[in-house]
Amino acid sequence: MSFAATPALQSVVDHALAHETEWPRSMYHPDGSYVGNREWNESGPWTEIVGPVKPRGGPAGVILQRGERVASWGDTTRPDMTFSIAKSYLSVLAGLAVKDGLIADLDAQVGDSVPGQHFSGDHNGRITWRHMLQMNSEWRGEIFGKDDQVDHYRQIGVGADNSRKGQLREVGAPGSYYEYNDVRVNALAYALLCRFGRPLPEVLRERIMDPIGASGDWRWEGYSTSWVELGGKPMQSVTGGGHWGGGLFIGADDHAKFGQFILQNGQWNGEQILPEDWMQQSRTPTPTLDKYGFLWWLNRGQDANPNLPATAFSAQGAGGHSIWIAPDQEIVAVMRWLAPPHTPKFLELLVAALNSPTRN
Repeated sequence: MSFAATPALQSVVDHALAHETEWPRSMYHPDGSYVGNREWNESGPWTEIVGPVKPRGGPAGVILQRGERVASWGDTTRPDMTFSIAKSYLSVLAGLAVKDGLIADLDAQVGDSVPGQHFSGDHNGRITWRHMLQMNSEWRGEIFGKDDQVDHYRQIGVGADNSRKGQLREVGAPGSYYEYNDVRVNALAYALLCRFGRPLPEVLRERIMDPIGASGDWRWEGYSTSWVELGGKPMQSVTGGGHWGGGLFIGADDHAKFGQFILQNGQWNGEQILPEDWMQQSRTPTPTLDKYGFLWWLNRGQDANPNLPATAFSAQGAGGHSIWIAPDQEIVAVMRWLAPPHTPKFLELLVAALNSPTRN
């Protein structure tokens, strides 16, 4: 069911409803291939789907301004796969780890506090927490049955060319090269699990989602292969997306509350839950990609959209998922299953609608 407070906002909602992603509702194409494998031209080793997959719902979304719900459409309570939006949730958990003193210095080597093979040796042993958060770690290896080579030469976004994806690339020094690599993000999730010593969904629920009033319907899944033993207890390490199944299954309403929490600089009901400077750090462009922060996308650099606020930033997931946040305008917009080529127009219509003289 859709709701829009003004005719201008209704045109925004209509745009979302008219431009649903082309992904099949089942998440599998008629030939049996998983949507992710088709999306990224993935074949060969390491492509097995090892996490849960859920058929998707239809287009849905929520728009908040100054904390007020001004528009919504579709089933905003339905928990659906959300793919790489999970990366931005991971970034926030890293902020909690900093606040708790579990990460004393973002420029410290991960291997200093995470034992084992994944962050040791001449190459991986030099990787810092900052490298992992900026996607320029150049981490090499295999974790939970997936080798980082699977995402070498990977491109994302409209017009991506993945013809070379999965070919082995000679990696550079940690911090030298940006690559959107899900295996490396899974390694970050594992490192955070080790530091908290608790399953990350438990930490997220207790420290953030319950305090901000999110539902109890969301869940965060790992792989059948990502169970580890910590402190004598079996725990599942979660994933940074649904690339091979798993990831965050969540509704638009819960995303909107999370987005409002981020808009408020990690503060809720007067409590500063995240470090006060965490979101400022998270929105600082990385040295290796000017439109990327700590697992957040920025409207900065050569690809910035001049029709949108320069301070806007977003969490994005394959298949048409976004949590778009414009701090200066106090806007949070959640879009589910909106075809990515039509997202810029949606946001331009949205900003125009909320800047309309009819809005008070």
